[in-house]
Amino acid sequence: MESNLFDETEGRILIVDDDEINRGLLSIIFSEFYSIDEAENGKEGIDKIEADPDRYSAILLDAMMPVMDGLEVLRRMGQSGLQDTIPVFLITAESSDEVTHKAYELGVMDVILKPVVPYLVLKRVNSVVELFRARKRLSSRVRVQESELLKRAQRIAELNRGMITALAAAIEFRDGESGEHVSRIHDITEIILRNTELGKGLSDEEIMNISLAAVMHDVGKIAIPDYILSKPGKLTPEEYDIMKTHTIKGAQLLETIPELHGSDVYCYAYDIARHHHERWDGRGYPDGLEGDAISIWAQVVSLADVYDALSCKRVYKDAFPRDRVIEMICNGECGTFNPKLLKCFFEVEGKLSLLYDNG
Repeated sequence: MESNLFDETEGRILIVDDDEINRGLLSIIFSEFYSIDEAENGKEGIDKIEADPDRYSAILLDAMMPVMDGLEVLRRMGQSGLQDTIPVFLITAESSDEVTHKAYELGVMDVILKPVVPYLVLKRVNSVVELFRARKRLSSRVRVQESELLKRAQRIAELNRGMITALAAAIEFRDGESGEHVSRIHDITEIILRNTELGKGLSDEEIMNISLAAVMHDVGKIAIPDYILSKPGKLTPEEYDIMKTHTIKGAQLLETIPELHGSDVYCYAYDIARHHHERWDGRGYPDGLEGDAISIWAQVVSLADVYDALSCKRVYKDAFPRDRVIEMICNGECGTFNPKLLKCFFEVEGKLSLLYDNG
């Protein structure tokens, strides 16, 4: 049995559903871990949210309701910026792509289909709530100590590194990884920039900041549903479209952390989170950038991510042997990369291979 991690003031969920049975079922699932408020329609729900937004750790929202439906509630919350502080989960029997895509466009964190599986819905909601709570605690702590932190630059740097590491570790945990992936991405990025001409003109501090920013490349996966993130087989085109949104979601999430904006890491982290799936030939996403329009640090992290993915076992595949990894990158089987980047990569690939057991 999971322990109760949420107290009366920080662990309250609002269930918005016109069906009393559905509200009762969700209340039973979550009542051990949260205090529960209920609303019978979207209008009643948005009134409660706007009256005291700090009251809620999460909103469980039905799609189809009288008076005001769930999508309209999402629009209202988006206009007020409330989705930056309260995660919303659409729990619905409506499984159409139109509803799902519209919900994600409006900022919902996850779409959970009825009938719900108690353990899965609890896990999916708790993982996101915990991330939001950690960010809220950090923001509060920084505000209290603001005057002191402004005088002590080293403490600010340490706080930013701790926040970045915590967020990245949260994503790795949810993605079924141990945290070693982001550690290797950091190391690969640093090795390439410190040991090849790609790092020419960058100071030691800039390379350190870029390498630290690299661990945040997949932070947007917090917004990807578990059934897609952990799917053992090939994604459908619709699922792949949702997966691709982690680039935009990651950049948006970083934008919502004001303490990061004053950090030297922020500009690199934002760019890398959004553009690490762009490709040299313009066939990447989300912006279709081409050639040197892609920053060199986003290019390096892009190749590092591919190299690590090929070299390690994942839920959907086994690790490839080192010679096969090199062959696939050379042949463009995993996308087109800057020829200069590839040249520099192969100059240090021997050192990179030491990061892996199969090196």
